Amino acid sequence: MFAVILRFFAIAFALLPAMAAAEPVTLKLAFFSSDRSVLYLAGVRPFVDAVNREAKDLVHIEVHFSSALGPVNVEPQLLLDGAADIAFMIPGYTPDIFFDDAVVELPGLFRSAQEATLVYSRLAAQNVFRSYEPFMVLGAFASEPQSLHSRKPIGSLYDIKGQKVRANNTTEATALAALGAAPNLLAINRTADAIAQGTIDAAMVPPAVLFEFGIGRVTTHHYMLRASSALMLLAMNRKSFERLPPRAQEVIRKYGGEWSAAQFIAGIEAMNAKNLQQIKTDSRRSLVFPSTQDSEVARVAFANVRKDWASRSAANAALLARLETEVAKIRSERSN
Repeated sequence: MFAVILRFFAIAFALLPAMAAAEPVTLKLAFFSSDRSVLYLAGVRPFVDAVNREAKDLVHIEVHFSSALGPVNVEPQLLLDGAADIAFMIPGYTPDIFFDDAVVELPGLFRSAQEATLVYSRLAAQNVFRSYEPFMVLGAFASEPQSLHSRKPIGSLYDIKGQKVRANNTTEATALAALGAAPNLLAINRTADAIAQGTIDAAMVPPAVLFEFGIGRVTTHHYMLRASSALMLLAMNRKSFERLPPRAQEVIRKYGGEWSAAQFIAGIEAMNAKNLQQIKTDSRRSLVFPSTQDSEVARVAFANVRKDWASRSAANAALLARLETEVAKIRSERSN
């Protein structure tokens, strides 16, 4: 009997190293562009590196670049189906899934990427978006209000009329139509080819991504309209998150939310400034800021778009009021 007990303990001790050396859980992250993209460097890599470093014995996030798991417009479904654990998504591309965050895409709301990202992050943390229930939000990011970049000369709002302009989402398309443009919904990675082929004339994008997606190569007229912000969401399948060990969940939460937002803001604001300077110093390009008169025309048009959106339901009106309260709070924090 004693020999049997000794044999049991010998086997148990032999298994301990194997148990201790159990492989961390691999989490698949879907990303639609490359590892050189500013969206990856600012919005994904800081989170991935921080989690992989601190929770290396528990989880390992493995990034699948260039739509290897599926194109950007199906990434939300990849999460819902469990084909990916984490994804970097553009909510405006799939409004049927992300049906209630259009409030953050309304034109004329924000002054900068910092302001837009902080508001979006805080609203997401407050669980105001019903469509986010299946997801664990890791990072809610927003671009600076997008400007217009065209292959045709633009000296004023009048020159926008009739131009076929790429829009990021249906909300932005509504704002462009209110100014007389002909909006076309198009993914950013298909935009440069569409301009080169003459399918569209111009694109609404922030300076930060103007060159990396080739749009700066086919446009030389830059009109700093600053309309809507484009939203980007780094999210995890909630069931995948809940299956993780508590310590792994703790680390993921630690590097999500406003920590992740702060990394994105620093990276995207720096790239905005760099690319705007490049536009200014390139003699082949024209850079135009709206006149006082054009700014007022755009302000009124954008206010009407917001008013119309809010009037469609009590839920819309409440969401917009909540967002405006958050904007005022952030501006007060910054002024103090």
